[in-house]
Parts: sequence; C-alpha cells; structure tokens
Amino acid sequence: MFNIMIVEDNQKLQNEIGSLLLRNGYSVTKTIDFSDISKQVKEIDPHLVLLDINLPNKDGFTICTEIRGFSKVPIIFITSRDTNVDELISISLGGDDFITKPYNAQILLARINSLLKRVYPNKGASDFIEYNGITLNILSSRIENEDKSVELTKNELKIFYYLLIHKGKIVSRVDIMEYLWDSSLFINDNTLTVNITRLRNKLGDIGVYDFIKTRRGQGYIL
Repeated sequence: MFNIMIVEDNQKLQNEIGSLLLRNGYSVTKTIDFSDISKQVKEIDPHLVLLDINLPNKDGFTICTEIRGFSKVPIIFITSRDTNVDELISISLGGDDFITKPYNAQILLARINSLLKRVYPNKGASDFIEYNGITLNILSSRIENEDKSVELTKNELKIFYYLLIHKGKIVSRVDIMEYLWDSSLFINDNTLTVNITRLRNKLGDIGVYDFIKTRRGQGYIL
C-alpha cells in the first residue's frame, strides 16, 4: 500500500486531502511538526510527498531542495501560488508535478496515480479493494472509512473479502463456508453468523451501517 505524506499547514485542507486519499486506498502521514520536514521524510520514507510552498519555518522550495539531497521520492507541489515562475522553480528544484489550489479532487487523484505507476511500476494496487466509499486493506487486515479504520480477524477478513469480490450479487452462506474451507479455515453455520454480526458491528464502529444486507433464505449482499 502506498503511503503519502501531506506537508500542509492548513489543517482543514490537510484533513480534506487525507480523507480523500484514505477513501481511495492510500495510507496517509500528516505533518504536525514543521520544524524539520526533511528529517521526517527521511525517517518515514513515504512513497510520495504532497508539498505546499507557503509553510512555517522553511518554504516548500527549500524543503524540496533538501529532500532531493538524499531522496528521489516523487513530490507534487500543491499550492495557492499559481504563477508560471512558481511552477518553473518547483520543477527546476526537483518537483515532479505542480497543482494549484483550489484543486479538483479527481484530477489530484489522477496525477497521484499516474506518478506512482510511473515511479513504482512493479508495485500493484491490488492489496486493497474499494466499494461505496470504504476500503478493505488486505495487507493490514483493516477496513477504512474516511479517517477511521478497524482491524479484522482472519475469518472476518476472508468473509468480507469474499463478499466484496461478489459485490452486487447475493452470496449464499454455503458458498462463503465452502470458500473458507478451501482456504483451510474451518467455519460452521453458527460461526459464520457470529462473524457476520461482528463484521457489522465493526463497520458500525467506523460509521458504516447497513453495508452487509441479509436476503432471507438466500444469503448476503453488499
């Protein structure tokens, strides 16, 4: 899973971008301390940095120059400074892209996706599945909704994964149990009921309700 570091001192905007990225299957690191951004980048080693220009202590140009002294991590400037000179300086100092505020969310996501695919061609995005605004992170075994997430057990992960890959279709209880048996996870009818209840409760914990629907006598559907 790609980790994106957001270097933005406007907390509202930082949270807005963070929620957007989480909904689309990225993990996010938000900057709180602006005293030494370069050191944090070195320690966290994100896959991509979203960097504002107007920041406390040091501006984005200086920070970009410092980062380029030790890292080739892709950097996208997101800034309210919209002159050609600002864009030229950003790219000249090693920035990979330049987006002005207010940004279009879909364009921002497209730029991020494109850059990540180019820089990390062998790292797929198949370790997460998104549906109706929530994301299943398979590697960390967590369901994420905006800035909230909850951890699943092994059985819960398998059941939810199976429902997700059959989204929009009714999945019978027998099908789910046979799938789990094939995965070497034994589960009987009562255990399946318990796991579905726990899944629904965990979804409720992150503000997602009525996501797994029951079709009486048939099974479940997302």
